[in-house]
Amino acid sequence: MCHGSGDDAVHRVCKISADGRHIIKSHGGQPGSDIDRYEVPVHLAVDNNEFVFVSDVYNRRVTLLSPTLYYIRQVVSPDDLKWRPLRLYFDMHRRRLYVADNELNCNEAEAGRVVVFDV
Repeated sequence: MCHGSGDDAVHRVCKISADGRHIIKSHGGQPGSDIDRYEVPVHLAVDNNEFVFVSDVYNRRVTLLSPTLYYIRQVVSPDDLKWRPLRLYFDMHRRRLYVADNELNCNEAEAGRVVVFDV
């Protein structure tokens, strides 16, 4: 699950227990732009090996985490996007990541497009 928006003190991705009561592992913490920080992580996609793609809206990137939520690499950079990555979809058969790249105005999407990446 993703956690953190706006003025929240913590912006992170968490793997939680099946009953939803306990955090098993997390990646992130205080908001920021380093590889171990996020600025509004809003959406996830998971591949068939449980690797996790994270949409990081205000850093304008998508990162790849291991199944245990360790940072692997940035798969989409700000140079690849025109606006902000709001939603993700991973096609396991074609190994393609679909990113909804949206222009925001007062946190409302006004324009957008879908950008496709081979991963």
